[in-house]
Amino acid sequence: MTVHFIGAGPGAPDLLTLRGRDLIAASPVCLYAGSLVPEGVLAHCPPGCRIVNTAGLSLDAIIAEIAAAHGQGLDVARLHSGDLSVWSAMGEQLRRLRDLGIPYDVTPGVPSFAASAAALGVELTLPGLAQSVVLTRTNGRASAMPEGETLAAFAATGATLAIHLSIHALGQVVAALVPFYGAACPVAVVWRATWPDQRILRATLATIEAEVGSEIDRTALILVGKALGAEGFDDSRLYADDYDRRYRPRGTEPRFPE
Repeated sequence: MTVHFIGAGPGAPDLLTLRGRDLIAASPVCLYAGSLVPEGVLAHCPPGCRIVNTAGLSLDAIIAEIAAAHGQGLDVARLHSGDLSVWSAMGEQLRRLRDLGIPYDVTPGVPSFAASAAALGVELTLPGLAQSVVLTRTNGRASAMPEGETLAAFAATGATLAIHLSIHALGQVVAALVPFYGAACPVAVVWRATWPDQRILRATLATIEAEVGSEIDRTALILVGKALGAEGFDDSRLYADDYDRRYRPRGTEPRFPE
């Protein structure tokens, strides 16, 4: 058997990858984070599937479910929201599975920062403005930030910031970023990206706290940077007429069928 860790995407069930869908459909056991994974994804589970909501389970209880399936030779679809490479708590599960000799694989999913950028209709890296995106967060109850990984340190680079799990500390975020980006820097807050009740708030560092108010206190992403909504940026050299590309030598005009 194999435990298939699957990124279920940010919310919309149809943003699940085809590989993820097929693995769910082939797994007799499905463990899913019910607080964040939409029930629509569970529609791909096969008839008779054992479906377990892990939202209220401890790590020991989750591993016990997996070990029981392993003992019966049953594949497990382990669903997490977004993509598994960041803030998924997958690492601690994999460590336990390695100790137990239980095989696993990982299927990526659409991350929330990408879904939020799509909802905003923006590119987070624009020539002359930003060529890096920093995925970060503030201190939380579950995990403290390592020394050196501060908002100020990241803001000093001028990169586009995608700040997760921090809407409850919005005032702290604004105070840390204004000295580097300026009060007029664009900000967007995307709440429950791609869910039916998705909300988007656009503002600046000076006005975002008033825009958000007390209505949004979780499951929101904060995006900060000059690339948000910018128009005064350079064209990429990638498609310039005088740019020599491997598949389009300089001076070659595109040819279209008549």
